[in-house]
Amino acid sequence: MDKQIRTYIYIDGYNLYYRAVKSTPFKWLDLKKLFTLLLQPKHSMISIKYFTALVSATPHDPQKPIRQETYLRALHKHIPEIEIYYGHFLSNPIRAPLMNPTKTLKFAEVIKTEEKGSDVNLAVHLP
Repeated sequence: MDKQIRTYIYIDGYNLYYRAVKSTPFKWLDLKKLFTLLLQPKHSMISIKYFTALVSATPHDPQKPIRQETYLRALHKHIPEIEIYYGHFLSNPIRAPLMNPTKTLKFAEVIKTEEKGSDVNLAVHLP
């Protein structure tokens, strides 16, 4: 009989969402099921460590934090092995070049939002 391999899953939630989930209809990704399908049967999933940051409402999407909180609550309820760790977002006004500049308007002031801390939290938790 194969010896069981104790397996810890580390997920950068921000990158998972923006690289694999955002542009798909699969927003309610079951992380435990995903890794159960990806791992060999000899892997015993001990913990899923999910690193993310809480989003804020925006003028064009005021429901964004409600959807995220609902998803995180569902993960907690459905996956007893999950642990969620939080980073944060920093927002700063910057000047950025316009995609289609005109003779008189080449730049605009925009709010740049960056997720901070999740990748550091993830690295700190690695064995």
